[in-house]
Amino acid sequence: MTHKTILTVALVMLFFKSNAQEVKNTNQKGITYFGDYTIENPDYGTKTVVTLDEENRVMVTNALPNHETGEFPRKGNPNTISAQKKTYKIPLKPVFTGHPKWAREPGIALNGVKFEPETAEMVICDSGENFKVEAVQDLINLGLDFNNAHVQPTGEYHYHGISEALVEAFDTGEDLVLLGFAKDGFPMYYSKSGAYKPSYSIIDDTYSATDCTYSNPKQNLDVLLEGDKFDGTFVSDWEFVKGSGDLDECNGIYVNDTYMYIVTDDYPYVGRCLMGEFTEERPQGPRPGGREGGREGRGQRQRPGGGNGRP
Repeated sequence: MTHKTILTVALVMLFFKSNAQEVKNTNQKGITYFGDYTIENPDYGTKTVVTLDEENRVMVTNALPNHETGEFPRKGNPNTISAQKKTYKIPLKPVFTGHPKWAREPGIALNGVKFEPETAEMVICDSGENFKVEAVQDLINLGLDFNNAHVQPTGEYHYHGISEALVEAFDTGEDLVLLGFAKDGFPMYYSKSGAYKPSYSIIDDTYSATDCTYSNPKQNLDVLLEGDKFDGTFVSDWEFVKGSGDLDECNGIYVNDTYMYIVTDDYPYVGRCLMGEFTEERPQGPRPGGREGGREGRGQRQRPGGGNGRP
């Protein structure tokens, strides 16, 4: 560590009046992320400072990951990663309600990169059904890199599923790796052994939709669905089957009397809802998942926590 780096960290610590520690080595053991901490990684430009006040875990971040990413722009994703100005306030004392509520951005990784598992991509059919496209699928290339992540038009990098690089960055040698915190305050973990199984299955059914199209500003794609079996390409292909796995509807579980969310290798990857009290800012306009024309169809299946259909 150079004298210049030491001075920079000292100034950041003084500014936030915290005892935050700088994390240079992403493999460093014994770091606790339940208290104040700072991540500065000059290799990737990461700058994240977390401090605790009486009520909240306050994260100020440029939302750049502290690990390698794919090259952007790339096929399926024409956007370039850029630094953001983000501040998150996450409750220190989460309140469990037991009632699942859908969340667009259910949580934030320790490095300041958000989890946003669903997409805004739609396949729209003349027969009236609208199908919300999953990020992890083979029909449409959404430009995900090897971290199951890509970039929004704003330049914000975000995760749609598990990133091995993220796990490695915060691995302490235990099976459960703390990856971040959900918007309701409960921690988010990954089990390296896959100890916790999600409770979602693909519905045993076939599509009846006809004349379906996926379109974006750069392409139009005819999608033939009629008669094909559900295969997990769309959100509506999946259903929660209580008791079929270890995790609840939001991919959560109590471990040693502590409620936590588990990011999994299998669907839903990152839970699409939260079981605690939280507030989430949303853009102006209809709520994501709200109905906008068309008739009710198999592409309009209820999502966890309420809401369905086209955003």
